Amino acid sequence: MSGVRVDRWLWAARFFKTRSLAKTAVEGGKVHLNDQRTKPAKELCIGQVLTIRKGIQLQTVVVDALAEHRGSATVAQSLYTETPESVELREISVSRRRMERAGLTVPTGRPNKKDRRALTQLKSLGQEWHADNE
Repeated sequence: MSGVRVDRWLWAARFFKTRSLAKTAVEGGKVHLNDQRTKPAKELCIGQVLTIRKGIQLQTVVVDALAEHRGSATVAQSLYTETPESVELREISVSRRRMERAGLTVPTGRPNKKDRRALTQLKSLGQEWHADNE
């Protein structure tokens, strides 16, 4: 097998549920082949790098094997390897979303006067509580 269509491979590797969804994503610029936009009918070869964006998630994978037919999930995972940088960025974004859902945000800069007063008040409440419990 010399090559497989990009949309067909994305469907076989289980990045998209249907081939038409894969085709729409490629046409919409959500899939890049070797850092360039591609077309759904482009031939994909072993060793090429695909960057796939699904919502806010971004994955960079290296093609290890080709398949035209959809198989089990274990077979699909053997078709590619995700780059270590992609795994790290994905884990960072997952932890950031968890923090934001919990109500925690990373400060963008130095605290202003109002923020400093709130911090001082919070610290004094903590010290008073600690003193009362001793």
